Amino acid sequence: MSQEGTSPNQPQSPAIAGKARKTPSRRFCTAPMMDWSDKHCRYFWRQLTKDTLLYTEMVTTGALIHGNRDRFLEYNEIEHPVALQLGGSNPSELATCSRYAEEWGYDEVNLNVGCPSDRVQNNMIGACLMAHPQLVADCIKAMQDSTSIDVTIKHRIGIDDQDSYEHMRDFVAIVAETGCKTFIVHARKAILQGLSPKENREVPPLRYDDVYRLKQEFPELEIIINGGIKTHDQIAEIMPNIDGVMLGREAYQNPSVLIDADELYFGKPANTESAKDAVRALYPYIETLLAKGAPLHYVSRHILGLFNGQRGARLFRRYLSERAHLRESGIQVLEEALQLID
Repeated sequence: MSQEGTSPNQPQSPAIAGKARKTPSRRFCTAPMMDWSDKHCRYFWRQLTKDTLLYTEMVTTGALIHGNRDRFLEYNEIEHPVALQLGGSNPSELATCSRYAEEWGYDEVNLNVGCPSDRVQNNMIGACLMAHPQLVADCIKAMQDSTSIDVTIKHRIGIDDQDSYEHMRDFVAIVAETGCKTFIVHARKAILQGLSPKENREVPPLRYDDVYRLKQEFPELEIIINGGIKTHDQIAEIMPNIDGVMLGREAYQNPSVLIDADELYFGKPANTESAKDAVRALYPYIETLLAKGAPLHYVSRHILGLFNGQRGARLFRRYLSERAHLRESGIQVLEEALQLID
């Protein structure tokens, strides 16, 4: 789950959370990514783009109901618009956690029906739920009945031998009967036995045409596409066929791709003039974390790919990787690393 570390502001809590926020735009968003899209990563991304919708890592219902709720739900106000992704298959538990999402001020709550790992399958979480469309519909309905914020779903185009377009169409039709309007589709099927989660993000072929066809057949639904998207030129080709795009690994491994998002997809000025400015904008946030005992690498690990393709990028990554975990490392280490970029 999320890296430890205290938020520099007071945690968002039920006592101070406001009323439900306006529906965020999903024209361009970042994917929920385990161990990557934690609150520190999202704070960094917010220096690059103001309007992109950011998704948390998946949080299981059990973790919220029985664990340290503050740890999993805490975020910084600057992260808005931000959506909480839940993992679970018990309608009552998902309803409870959806209420938490609204109480804490999240802009959306999303159900994970796409993760293929063995661990979540054993708990009836993730992609295996595509074989149980009525259960998923029951979960979505319970979530909707418990909150006024948007309830959305992220799923695959299929699993194992249930991977025809017709299987996905029927799954979406059953879930859409609940009134769910937003379907985020990872355009690969998941192979639940024999492939690792990493292989499931790479081995099954992308099938964008199936997602485009889904939009044609359900024009009233908001269809967001995910999987294999890397460049704005690629997005320009995709966008006429669907309602929005979600970037996963590319946003994390090459975060400079986010700098142009506000201008290209929201008609707003860029949120930063340069990648270096975005790093320096993090300094007050990092100093507050350091003062509370958190190491530099809680934040710096998320920025290692920011200068990919530029001269000095390898030195920048090496310099931070070798020093950021040291207890004495502070802002000066980041500034020295920036000097290595030409």
